[in-house]
Amino acid sequence: MSQDIRIWDVTSSGILSEIKKSKLNLEQRIQDWLEQDVSIISHDLLVIGKEVKTDYGGFIDLLCLDKKGDIVIIELKRDKTPREVTAQALDYASWVKHLANDTITNIANSYLTNKFDLELDKVFQKTFNSEVPEILNTNHHILIVASEIDSSSERIINYLSESYGVSINAVTFQYFLSLDGRELLARVFLIEPHQVEENTQRQNNSKRQPNLSYEELSEIAIKNGVENIYDKLYHNLVGKYFTVVSTTRSSLALKKGGKTIFTLIPVEGNANKGLKFRIYTTRFAECFGMRIEEITNLLPVSKYAWENYPGAPLDWCGYEGFFSNLEEVDKFLTGLHKITS
Repeated sequence: MSQDIRIWDVTSSGILSEIKKSKLNLEQRIQDWLEQDVSIISHDLLVIGKEVKTDYGGFIDLLCLDKKGDIVIIELKRDKTPREVTAQALDYASWVKHLANDTITNIANSYLTNKFDLELDKVFQKTFNSEVPEILNTNHHILIVASEIDSSSERIINYLSESYGVSINAVTFQYFLSLDGRELLARVFLIEPHQVEENTQRQNNSKRQPNLSYEELSEIAIKNGVENIYDKLYHNLVGKYFTVVSTTRSSLALKKGGKTIFTLIPVEGNANKGLKFRIYTTRFAECFGMRIEEITNLLPVSKYAWENYPGAPLDWCGYEGFFSNLEEVDKFLTGLHKITS
């Protein structure tokens, strides 16, 4: 049910003076306000696109990422009917669902470079104080924004969330103008955000799986026949060269300054090929005061150039390949020790 918000000003003499709700073509201003400061909806959002064209001919008002790397579609109701706004939002979600990392990154870089002269990795780090997740768009969410939500739209949104676990919600903004000309904005969610998340998890059993533990990665290394290589690299790199370590669904990430520098990927290794690795060469060079060619000379023969997405800057590029035996591990560790000592 829509909530009617009333606001009072407490005067210096302690008298309450109600600030009346004002008529304004508010939705013409809401999109600009959200683009300027999306935290009026949530501190957990970063705008990465405005009027983003879909393959189906529509334009998403605002496209966002949250700190988990999930996509959030923000669609303004404007003068659409309840059927139109929900159908359009679901249509956009059907397109967003299949967006790959490189497509999302390209959309974000195009928007963020124009707005801040910075690419996604830098803006994400600044916004959330963490690195862009390795996998984007594991889940997606829909948020309909309006100055008011009619009962039909409420009924549809509640039905989709409660009955089918669709991650959809609505937020209304009400505008007030005081007698001295001050503008005030009030925000109300149709469904409490935590309830939407619970509905989605209950219905879908949440497709986002937790990262693997260190023990699970070690067990995978043993199962895939690369435990000796994995253990030697782990015990010689962690603690001595890297003090910040985290895991994903497939890898062990060794970090410096919040950025991943080197990863071990036992999930993709086997006894024939060896243990898969990935190295961000520019980051590694800056971290340890090495030249790029010094790093590449230490890497195994089985390596090839890698980039996080097509056209990625050097900071998101490097090599990946396989440590196929302990001799290659020894060469890497010995060389690293000599250069950094």
